[in-house]
Amino acid sequence: MFKTVRIDRGPAGFGGPLVITPTEQRNKVVCVTGGGFHPVALKLAELTGCELVDGFKTGCPDDQIAVVVVDCGGTARCGVYPKKRIPTINVMPVGKSGPLAQYITEDIYVSDVKVENISLSDGSAPAPAPSAAPAQAARPAAATAPAEKGNFLARFGKAAGKVVGIFFQAGRNTIDITIKSILPFMAFVSMIIGIILESGIGNIIANFVSPYAGSLPGLLVISVICSLPILSPMLGPGAVIAQVVGVLLGVEIGAGHIPPSYALPALFAINPQVGCDFLPVGLSLAEAEPQTIEIGVPTILMTRLVTGPLSVVIAYFMGIGLF
Repeated sequence: MFKTVRIDRGPAGFGGPLVITPTEQRNKVVCVTGGGFHPVALKLAELTGCELVDGFKTGCPDDQIAVVVVDCGGTARCGVYPKKRIPTINVMPVGKSGPLAQYITEDIYVSDVKVENISLSDGSAPAPAPSAAPAQAARPAAATAPAEKGNFLARFGKAAGKVVGIFFQAGRNTIDITIKSILPFMAFVSMIIGIILESGIGNIIANFVSPYAGSLPGLLVISVICSLPILSPMLGPGAVIAQVVGVLLGVEIGAGHIPPSYALPALFAINPQVGCDFLPVGLSLAEAEPQTIEIGVPTILMTRLVTGPLSVVIAYFMGIGLF
């Protein structure tokens, strides 16, 4: 017997509240968070009576998903499932962010969710539409556009207007992504650099990082740690670890504590985890079969243990003589 639950946003959250009513068809709570099942997903499965699915280990068809739990820091994952009109819960305090921000709406998405934000509901509130439906306004048969008539100039003008409209919309999307994603990231990096330079933290980090980042064996150690299948999905969301460590290394290279020739291998050493949190979502977007996702995710995670250190070695030799 399934039960209806209500999910409210947290203090710093966006969207909601969502009212989830599982059915015989849609009876899966899919957890796409690093480090196993998140407490929010466990609570949802307990209250609703749905089956709990680890999105990193087992694939699940979209038409069987009642709700998805993600821990996206503001990149693509938080918008993938809303685009499919699948109710999405983000445990991170992220609003309309990323390249799919236009699909993140309050009726299908809620963020900064904690266990205490989940409660049983009497089902009186309408649940969001779980299946994708093209937003097309119904048009009476009489209102359909007549077959295009006119001379060459009319057809040319219409085609030119269409092209201009496409480029205009592309420009709007570019500005939107710049304002909502790129500029905040630049401000974040500037703040990190300022803190490092003025607080003395840089000297402490230099003493710890330099022995590793200043040699090829040390970079290989960093690469192996970042690419461990247990850690990489947890280090991936928002690429925060790579951003912070990259800024630290850049500051230390600029200060002369690390040779500039190590910049390229250091870049590959801190990035083998990038995208590891997105693997189940990426395979789902590619319409992979559940069995493919179940086998593909651990396979790719394991291959990072090989390709990560290998890329560091290649970058090391490629960087010789560049500086």
